[in-house]
Amino acid sequence: MPYVPAHVDVHAPGLTEPREVAFLLHGILGSGTNWRSFVRRLVADHPTWLFVLVDLRNHGDSVGALAPHTVAACAADLAALADHRGFEPSLVCGHSFGGKVGAVYAREHAQDLDELWLLDAPISAIPTGSDHPSVHEIERVMAALRDVRLPLPSRGALVEALSARGLSDSIGQWMTTNLRLGPGGYQWRFDLPAIEAMLADYYTVDAWDVLESPPNHLDIHAVRGGQSDRIDDASLARLERLGEGGRVHLHTLADAGHWIHVDDPAGLATLLDTALTRISRRLH
Repeated sequence: MPYVPAHVDVHAPGLTEPREVAFLLHGILGSGTNWRSFVRRLVADHPTWLFVLVDLRNHGDSVGALAPHTVAACAADLAALADHRGFEPSLVCGHSFGGKVGAVYAREHAQDLDELWLLDAPISAIPTGSDHPSVHEIERVMAALRDVRLPLPSRGALVEALSARGLSDSIGQWMTTNLRLGPGGYQWRFDLPAIEAMLADYYTVDAWDVLESPPNHLDIHAVRGGQSDRIDDASLARLERLGEGGRVHLHTLADAGHWIHVDDPAGLATLLDTALTRISRRLH
């Protein structure tokens, strides 16, 4: 049986039959709720759109998916979700890990996807042992998480435990969103070993073919944070070259770091507002 990931719908009051659908995909160790406050910026101006905030497998409430835990499996989960709900998204927007999932979904499953948005998402495969910033950051976090002894008496105890392992309070506070109160205290909402498998596969996936030859009528928008180091110079040059062809578009939000929708929500909302309007006009 295909795995249908957990998800939350956000839409204008009273909407029963959306005319357009967007899937929003979080990064590794995140969840669909990471997008909730941001999407509320868009709902009022786009009342015919349904925004689906997806929990990728092994994150949030998406528990119980069978192995293999890969980027391709996450993309297949999106296809199962679209089939389950009876609609295919017109727009997919993915941050970081979620960007690669969106790219593979576009390549392997989507027929009518109009636009794919990649938010500070590394597109290349990353060699084992690489000092790429995305590897260094997430592996430092993963190492700290492995050392945390569960259950925890409070969310604050997690912040203290991660701070003692060299992580910032902001990362600690973010990680508290991944706790669930259970017998004896707080436990992880996610499946840490399964996420490690997802990361190992993510490092091997190269999605440049999707950008080099976008399927069907797909337009691709890559958004980079001007203060982020996740898109290296070679990838940036490649994106700029592809941008000369008309179906790949590069945007830079100068003051944003890797967490674009947190660092510059207004700038990103402006970009997506234009996209949602453009797609609505194209479809209707």
